[in-house]
Amino acid sequence: MDIRVPRLAEGVESATVANILVSEGGKIEKDQVILELETEKAVGPIPSPASGRVTKIHVKEGDEVAIGQVLISLAEEGAREQAPKEKRDQLGKAETGVPAPQEPARATEEPLAGEYRYESRSGFPPPASPSVRKIAQDLAIDLTRVKGSERGGRITLEDLKAYIQHLQQLAYAPKAAAEKAEKAVAKGVDFSRWGSIQKERLSSLRRKVGQRMYDSWSTIPHITQLDEADITELMSLRKKYGPPFEKKGAHLTLMPFALKAVAAVLKKYPIFNSSLDEAAGEIVYKEYFHIGIAVDTEAGLIVPVLRDVDRKGLLDLAVELNELVEKTRQRKISLEELQGGTFTISNQGGIGGGHFTPIINKPEAAILGLGRGALRPMVKKGKVESRLMLPLCLSYDHRLIDGAAAVRFMNELVQALENFPEKALKG
Repeated sequence: MDIRVPRLAEGVESATVANILVSEGGKIEKDQVILELETEKAVGPIPSPASGRVTKIHVKEGDEVAIGQVLISLAEEGAREQAPKEKRDQLGKAETGVPAPQEPARATEEPLAGEYRYESRSGFPPPASPSVRKIAQDLAIDLTRVKGSERGGRITLEDLKAYIQHLQQLAYAPKAAAEKAEKAVAKGVDFSRWGSIQKERLSSLRRKVGQRMYDSWSTIPHITQLDEADITELMSLRKKYGPPFEKKGAHLTLMPFALKAVAAVLKKYPIFNSSLDEAAGEIVYKEYFHIGIAVDTEAGLIVPVLRDVDRKGLLDLAVELNELVEKTRQRKISLEELQGGTFTISNQGGIGGGHFTPIINKPEAAILGLGRGALRPMVKKGKVESRLMLPLCLSYDHRLIDGAAAVRFMNELVQALENFPEKALKG
């Protein structure tokens, strides 16, 4: 039987093979984890649906795989290892719920001599992100003609651009000049000409983060509003209630205060808790408040989501936040815990950052950046005092939000942080 990529989650069309935990010829038991797939920054196990012996592994670590693609072939216990192809296909369909792929139809148009053509043994199209597929579809470009540069032949946006440039050169320049330009694009810059270099392959997570950041930055007009909040009194509350919270298993940091303050302001300014549905031409206002927390891990930036922040007390938020951050850093976070965010907070204060311009976590409408609090001389009631000032950085989608609304949101947030009610810590 063939073990295929199952349906992973809504909107997820592909995954990356993170770890292969079996070897060809080895025996495995039913429900034993055979490999791990990385999807949207989460790593999930794929169990075997039956016991048997691994006859063939069809993928490598780092390969991009699509739903229904064959991962491993298994000879079941008590069954002949070599079954007819039709029977194997039917078995694959029954085990995975995904129809077995048909043999790819022979192209009626033969490629030119020396031209690249993707060959699929499984019958599935070449691996590429949904955004790359959409662009290729809109431009009527056959992705089987585009050579992917990443592991497993995955096609990137740069690969697609290079192919488009190649087509333009073929149309408007002599063939010899086009071939020369194509070779130059493929080869890139040789940095070793000027000194010694080292190379490190991009991790699957870094590629995903990079693609998401590029998509957000290139499709959303970003504006960043900067301000500061006096958190001197708030930090006094943290110091006062920190020990009682510790006794209850909660480490009280600035983040639970920020979460509660942000949720309250989002309720007053719902446009910041919305998303733009470009296809329908509608603004989607969400009546729930699920806030993403940007977590710095060894593998890269991951954003788990705290749900229903407005309904939870400070103690519950502190406990849940600690648990969620720890799970994220250990890469034990589930795909479900990474989805459904309505607004994101990125806190760089712990590593010493000041003001910065955070990139919106698409399809959200805004993101709040927190810097490191610093003591500054401030005039308070006519006297100069040393106050702890917190940098605030609000990036927002200018298609949905005007500058005046951003200023009002920031003013309200500053007030919420500077006048945080002590009774919220006594509940």
